[in-house]
Amino acid sequence: MTAPPGREKSPRRERSTPSATDALRLRRLNRWQAETLKEDLADLYVESSRAQPGEGYRGREAFLRRLTGAIRRPGFALLIAESTAFAGCVYGFPVRREGTWWRGFDGPLPQSVEQLTASGHVFAITETVVHPHADDQGLARRLQHRLLADHHASLGATLVEQADAAVCNAFLSWGWQDIGLVRRPSDEQLLRPSDPVLLRALVLPFGLGRLTTAHPDGLAHEIRTQRPG
Repeated sequence: MTAPPGREKSPRRERSTPSATDALRLRRLNRWQAETLKEDLADLYVESSRAQPGEGYRGREAFLRRLTGAIRRPGFALLIAESTAFAGCVYGFPVRREGTWWRGFDGPLPQSVEQLTASGHVFAITETVVHPHADDQGLARRLQHRLLADHHASLGATLVEQADAAVCNAFLSWGWQDIGLVRRPSDEQLLRPSDPVLLRALVLPFGLGRLTTAHPDGLAHEIRTQRPG
């Protein structure tokens, strides 16, 4: 992406480890800023992913593909946490009312989720990255909640590969709830179709209470009375 007229492209930031002595601040990036800093964000991803030797480059390239695709989405939003260096980031976009986000969902979608989707109050958080040395144990949750609040969302949504137990467990520890399975082709399988990837559909009720698999539609009252405007 070319810098707007009259503005020179910013040089890459010098990388350093987030300092435990500096308070973290949250900052929104617009599309141009996200495009300009995407290499630095990819560095943050590699430093945070604890990739095995030889996997760092592939993971970095995959992250850049995901970020580039997300930047093009309507309503894209990215939030970073920083001190002397980037400590974390989260990004996503609003889920479209027609519900294409839930394509491939196994079985009926919980009615409360379907209703919130149709009303335009669901926001997809498609990436959450936190540096392991960040001096804030609740940074991931703090970033996610701030992004949802900024967009007046009633429900956060994300998809996590079923095989990635560590990531699934991390989201569950941040208060997300597993509502079922989604079957989708991966990016690599779009050109060479094969068996679909199994993804866990996770949601984060925001100011609504708690969804349960036993009573997935039990939030009807809370949705009507507590949903942000």
